[in-house]
Amino acid sequence: MPIKVLMPALSPTMTEGTITTWIKSEGEEVSSGEVLCEIETDKATMEVEAVEDGTLEKIIIPGGTENIAVNTVIAVILEDGEDPSTLELIDSDAPPVIEKEEIPTSDSAPASRLPESIDSPNTADVNRTFASPLAKRLAAKNAIDLNSIRGSGPRGRVIKRDIQEFLVNRTGKITQTTTSLASASDLTAAPNPVSGTPPRLPKPEFDTLPNSSMRKVIATRLTESARDIPHFNISIDVEADELLRVRDQLNCSDGLEQKITINDLLIKSVALALILQPDCNVTFMDEAILRFKRADIAIAVAIDGGLITPIIHNASGKGLRTISQQTKELARRAQEGKLAPGEYQGGTFTISNLGMFKVKSFNSIINSPQGGILSVGAAEQRAIVKDGSLGIAKVISLTLAFDHRCIDGVTAAAFASELKGILENPMRLIL
Repeated sequence: MPIKVLMPALSPTMTEGTITTWIKSEGEEVSSGEVLCEIETDKATMEVEAVEDGTLEKIIIPGGTENIAVNTVIAVILEDGEDPSTLELIDSDAPPVIEKEEIPTSDSAPASRLPESIDSPNTADVNRTFASPLAKRLAAKNAIDLNSIRGSGPRGRVIKRDIQEFLVNRTGKITQTTTSLASASDLTAAPNPVSGTPPRLPKPEFDTLPNSSMRKVIATRLTESARDIPHFNISIDVEADELLRVRDQLNCSDGLEQKITINDLLIKSVALALILQPDCNVTFMDEAILRFKRADIAIAVAIDGGLITPIIHNASGKGLRTISQQTKELARRAQEGKLAPGEYQGGTFTISNLGMFKVKSFNSIINSPQGGILSVGAAEQRAIVKDGSLGIAKVISLTLAFDHRCIDGVTAAAFASELKGILENPMRLIL
């Protein structure tokens, strides 16, 4: 029998998808496992594969079509020797509704027959009414004109519940014919609902915000990184009093046009730590691990519609003033959408700072193909014990994520220790 290709649910939150392109054409032979088309979901662009060998006889939903409900028939595959005329039984004007109720065997269609078609509304022919197969069976057994019932299903589709409500409103009770086709415990009748059955709730209102190309790229890259890279995290607390003191001193210096920020100090510190611990300045390749001789630090910058990561190249070899100037210039042009590809592509390590939003700590997804990323929290006063005495200090929580394929735990710990030492002794950045 014809094999219906359905819009799959590829994530728990997916309710609809978009067919971006068909890889196979009508009339083309396909094998099990071959890619038929690409679909864009709520998370990423995925491939739909054939589950059986055969011929892609008909593409029902063309490429570029958006908002296709999950379980909608998008194509039909015929096995060898099947008659193409059987396709007339398939109508894709509306998405199928999966109903859990089992129809008694005596009323079931033969195994070789396709399910009843789902057709357009506003027709006088009962067999062509916009209704689910189960609703049609219930209507026929109870002599109900489907055209007199307003459907509550998707796109006004008449479903089982609508038939049950009609019968209750007409007779005050549910007929034996109805209960023979569906368990009474599953019924949701109105205005006299069956005891214990939860009421139907209105669908939540929402706005549809089409994904920009940038958002689609971000979704794809982060999905791949989270899926393919074995992340592990290391967290450290850094006493930042001395770091803040040095920053204030630098900003009071005569002739300093550009104010030095904590972010500038972090960029320099991370770059220096990577040079001192080069086994963390790496990326994983299938055949080898690449260890970089220069620390190119990417900074996560929020812009309209997403984020971008401009890069401070050779940050360990630049002074704080130069880093400060370049960071602010790159951030400005990022907001204006004027960055050149070479200014945001590449990098050997990324810093993401949410401290300005009073976030204490957080985990980041690695910016593939880099080997690590630093998440920076807010500087806040905390009670600390130092040399056996209780005191107060400004503390910053840092969380590091590493690619375990190329960076081991001991290596990551050594880098974290080096970074902590630099930040708590910031004169190392100047000398």
